[in-house]
Amino acid sequence: MKKPQVDYKTFRLSKINSPEFSHLKFLLGWVAYFALYLLTENLIPEGNCHVVHGKLDDIIPFCEYFVVPYVLWYAYVALSLLYFLLYNTESFKKLSLFILLTQIIAMTVYILYPNRQDLRPLEFERDNIFTFIVGILYKVDTNTNVCPSLHVGYSLAIASVWLKEKGISSWWKLVSTVFAILVCMSTAFIKQHSVVDIWWAAVMCFIIEIIIYRKYWIDKIKSQK
Repeated sequence: MKKPQVDYKTFRLSKINSPEFSHLKFLLGWVAYFALYLLTENLIPEGNCHVVHGKLDDIIPFCEYFVVPYVLWYAYVALSLLYFLLYNTESFKKLSLFILLTQIIAMTVYILYPNRQDLRPLEFERDNIFTFIVGILYKVDTNTNVCPSLHVGYSLAIASVWLKEKGISSWWKLVSTVFAILVCMSTAFIKQHSVVDIWWAAVMCFIIEIIIYRKYWIDKIKSQK
């Protein structure tokens, strides 16, 4: 079994600024994010939100089966962060920074340009376990603050870091990438997001990718010349 890079059994709060454990401070970003999420969800009235809609939204059908990758996304995020936390703290820092920047950008947009989507079906054509789960998601997650999509943003960030990780099989990199694409698709097929949300999340991630991995891409381009 692979040995963790850091022995977290020796961690004490007094050591949080030490080189060995300083990367754990990135976890505080999640506290700030959830606080802002609750504020924006509860303090911004739906009537004040701008409706986000794209032409493709009218073409893409509702498909409840896409709720599977949508829900598995939570495990994808948690397990990826846990892996890098244990086995590659540098990758953990880059992924955490990537996610933190997506949160900052998204929350800024949600506050300055409150938005919502009105794509959810009023009733489901089928009654099965998948529509049941979608119904629960609709109740716990409102249709406001959707653009850019953080579901998409996190997925692209995680896939990017996995693709650059050394010592990982090509098979897992392929699985991770395909899964990230399925998650992005799922947001539109279960009508949690507009294609506009997906597009702007992709643009956001492209910019952050250049910011964080500028040297990586410069070196890669040079090596191919």
